[in-house]
Amino acid sequence: MIGALTTLAAGDGTAILGRQGSDVVYLIASIFFILGIKGLTHPRTAVRGNQFGAFGMLLAVLATVLGPAAAGHAFDPTMIVIGIAIGAVIGGLAAIRVQMTGMPQMVAIFNGFGGIASAFVAGGAFLLAIGTEMSLQGNIAIGVSGMIGSVTFTGSIVAFFKLLDLRSLRKFPSAIPGQRFLNALLFLGAIAACVWLVQDSENTTTYWTVCALAAVLGVTLTTPIGGADMPVVIALLNSYSGLAAAATGFVIDNNVLIVSGSLVGASGVILTAIMCKAMNRSLPNVIFGKLGPSADGPSADDVYGGKVKSASPDEVAMLFDGAQRVVIVPGYGMAVAQAQHTVRDLTNLLEAMDITVEFAIHPVAGRMPGHMNVLLAEADIDYDKLKEMDEINPTFGQVDVALVIGANDVVNPVARTDPNSPIAGMPILDVDKARTVVVVKRSLSPGFAGIPNPLFAMDNTYMMFGDGKKAIMELNAVLKENA
Repeated sequence: MIGALTTLAAGDGTAILGRQGSDVVYLIASIFFILGIKGLTHPRTAVRGNQFGAFGMLLAVLATVLGPAAAGHAFDPTMIVIGIAIGAVIGGLAAIRVQMTGMPQMVAIFNGFGGIASAFVAGGAFLLAIGTEMSLQGNIAIGVSGMIGSVTFTGSIVAFFKLLDLRSLRKFPSAIPGQRFLNALLFLGAIAACVWLVQDSENTTTYWTVCALAAVLGVTLTTPIGGADMPVVIALLNSYSGLAAAATGFVIDNNVLIVSGSLVGASGVILTAIMCKAMNRSLPNVIFGKLGPSADGPSADDVYGGKVKSASPDEVAMLFDGAQRVVIVPGYGMAVAQAQHTVRDLTNLLEAMDITVEFAIHPVAGRMPGHMNVLLAEADIDYDKLKEMDEINPTFGQVDVALVIGANDVVNPVARTDPNSPIAGMPILDVDKARTVVVVKRSLSPGFAGIPNPLFAMDNTYMMFGDGKKAIMELNAVLKENA
């Protein structure tokens, strides 16, 4: 590879791959991208899907540096190899060291890197094009790439820092004064700067003005968004990064970048729509609104006062005697406690008692789409045991024990009963309909929505207070003793 790059580095106008050869390799790479996305739709094929996507990207990189796009341009092949090596080391360390609870932050920062990379590539192409005749399509694509890429970068950075410590979310302003007017002004300003760029493609100030206005817009759009909406924001920013890449593909006339960017952009939009539907919220409501407690809602004292029943691991273990069906509802608390492996041990113990164990998965449980699925897959829990909300909700009436581990808003029945609640209409898991409910939670603190949960005070509910991992370990110890 280095030898081939060295040949191109001479800038003699020759290329290892001709235009047709590059296009054929790009087509093959695009097929691998599509197969990769298809593989990621199911846990059993997710690893293979990742491998397909990585191999497709390798083909795309080789076709680019060995093709006619690189021919005629003097460059240092050593720098390319060094860049690939540095990126591989960073990516490998991140994949190995980042905990599953930190995966949303990593996704957010990767989205940001993708956005800023697109903005830089478009900016470089813009600088190279000065003094030459640039097409109208090219100028428009440069402006769009810079605008979307900059919004993605700063928005992802804000999301990254907000996700680092969710307890500090309340330190962020819940609303920026004149937020909607400011966002509209920044958006129109960025559009005007894009028009200016098209009209005056010799002035570098135009491009950096587009990027600066869009960067500020990314901050003002993301800062007011609450933690409950973070799964939607992550999916949306992922879509933005793909759209920025697709626009950059038009800038540098790279077909595989257009295809891959379009795939990411489209899949991100689809996932965003799915998340919004799961939360019964519109996308504009997520972007421009906020999720918070209503002023006239009941207080925690009104909901919990004298009604909450706590239970020890020994008492909870007794509930499983004679149970035939148990449904475990994982939430972000399980992720924080890193209790997924302990939950797997509990599953094995219950199944040894001839109890059917299933997992009820809410689409927005955790801090990113599919968070619970990833955690449970990491613990080698059979995917067939994971049931989606629509599938398991009608059967909660036949559940003997529903064990909720760290979930809150996604099991809050006020979503069905209180039209004035901030989560009114949001589809939830109907765990309150089970014969007995056990909630493992550190305290009665509210979830992202900031409202009390009447489930914790119901007659058929018992609270097992404590760290999720420690509480389940104690429960497992009791079950082993009684076996």
